[in-house]
Amino acid sequence: MKKKVVVIGGGIVGLSTAFYLRAEGHEVTVLDKGTLSEGASFVNAGYLTPSHIVPLAAPGMISKGLKWMFNSSSPFYIKPRLDADLISWGWKFMRSCSKAHVQRSLSVIKDINTLSKNLYHEMHQSMDFDFHLEDRGVLMAFKTAKAEKEEFSVMKAAQDLGLDVSLIGQDEVNQLQPGVKMNIAGAYHYRCDAHTTPGVFMHQLRDNILANGVSIHTKTTVNGFEVIDNQIKKVQTDQGDFEADEVVFAAGAWTEKLLKPLKIALSIQAGKGYRINVAAPTGITMPAILMESKVAVTPMQGFTRFSGTMEIAGINNAIRMNRVQAIAQASSQYYQGIAIAKEDQEQAHCGLRPLSPDGLPFIGRHSSCSNLVMATGHAMMGWSLGPGTGKLVSEIISGKKTAMDITAFAPERKYGL
Repeated sequence: MKKKVVVIGGGIVGLSTAFYLRAEGHEVTVLDKGTLSEGASFVNAGYLTPSHIVPLAAPGMISKGLKWMFNSSSPFYIKPRLDADLISWGWKFMRSCSKAHVQRSLSVIKDINTLSKNLYHEMHQSMDFDFHLEDRGVLMAFKTAKAEKEEFSVMKAAQDLGLDVSLIGQDEVNQLQPGVKMNIAGAYHYRCDAHTTPGVFMHQLRDNILANGVSIHTKTTVNGFEVIDNQIKKVQTDQGDFEADEVVFAAGAWTEKLLKPLKIALSIQAGKGYRINVAAPTGITMPAILMESKVAVTPMQGFTRFSGTMEIAGINNAIRMNRVQAIAQASSQYYQGIAIAKEDQEQAHCGLRPLSPDGLPFIGRHSSCSNLVMATGHAMMGWSLGPGTGKLVSEIISGKKTAMDITAFAPERKYGL
């Protein structure tokens, strides 16, 4: 049955959801407070990562967070503040940092990543798209034995799940990438991964859904809802009301605030990430995560992107230059002859990732409103999981069996059990 669906949020998850809903024949309207040209969907590392099977909430993260939280240039920084939502999120995060949670999450994260990567490839191979996508894998590059040991267990778990990954030495890394030498001890090469140029894909996806009849309203702020008999009848905005048979929340880091008029408490914190684009030739052709510094390096279409950090400091777009400088310094330490110019650093941008307490996304219906579907909380996997999430949401709304079991993503799940 054709439905009138309002999607709140125009990032990778929101536009992917609109794409698959429209393919099912639904009437789709996307509402976004911005211009569809900024935010986490445009500043991420562009990775498609079946390899990223370990959720953010994992053993050891609490001790790392405590060690780093008062260092504003550290890879993981929590700005100390008295905030009830942050305290609630932190308690749930601590409860989720267990081996049992990680073990339960490994296969389900792999499954949704693989689903989403396959959908990227389907679009890439169709006549409707022509975006950058390369299957060169991702290097987890390390300098120290400690980092090598930490990643070894992840590699073994990935191999057990059937993913293509192996340990390679410095010489092999430099053979894969002859244009620049890396100052490393070695790397885990996750051949199962791929990379893209986010801005290119986002613009093509927007143009595609517009051409196929999706209505997009930018600079439109949602400020309330008309609810009758446990159903959202209208989404109220500063640009007027939008009637809906179904409403999808794909508003990323803003989801928790937008849900409060509905008296729904969905625990999400904004995790700020930074990126520096370098247009000058770098010789970098292999995507890599610099393990000790937690910096991602991606050769994109026409430039190289250096990105990273996780800053939990509320919803804001303030740029901390010491964090930008930390990314630049780490890049120089891992690559011979790479020095990111001050001018490039000054053009750094940031984006807010929506962090769930247990590192898994929220995908599914919520009992508070019978026609409300969540599609948020993807943490650092939003880009990788966008099409997969959109496909699953379209199946939920169309009343079809989902492509995979989504029980682990239930919006009303418990934590630490």
